[in-house]
Amino acid sequence: MAEIRLAIEGEDAIAATEALLAIPGISGNYKVSSEAPEREGVIATVASIVGIVGGAIAIAEQIRKWYQEYKQKQSGKRIEKVLIVGRNGRRLLLEDATLEEIRQILES
Repeated sequence: MAEIRLAIEGEDAIAATEALLAIPGISGNYKVSSEAPEREGVIATVASIVGIVGGAIAIAEQIRKWYQEYKQKQSGKRIEKVLIVGRNGRRLLLEDATLEEIRQILES
């Protein structure tokens, strides 16, 4: 499997990325982006998913659940934006992505 990349931005980007990579069925790594964000207090990470075990729809559901939990966090730090870049270069913002769109990125 070729890797899939996720760019995660927000105050809680590191913890969110670590939580994403802790999801059963996903393996990969991440680094803090070396490009300085334009807004103070915003951190950006780039995660590389190099392995997915299990069905793509199940993993898509886990990714969507993970995103919603961090996006809707009412207290403390949050994430602002998550962009998935598939193996074929297709990009998808998770903001309004459907399960089917996430699955397609994972499988393409």
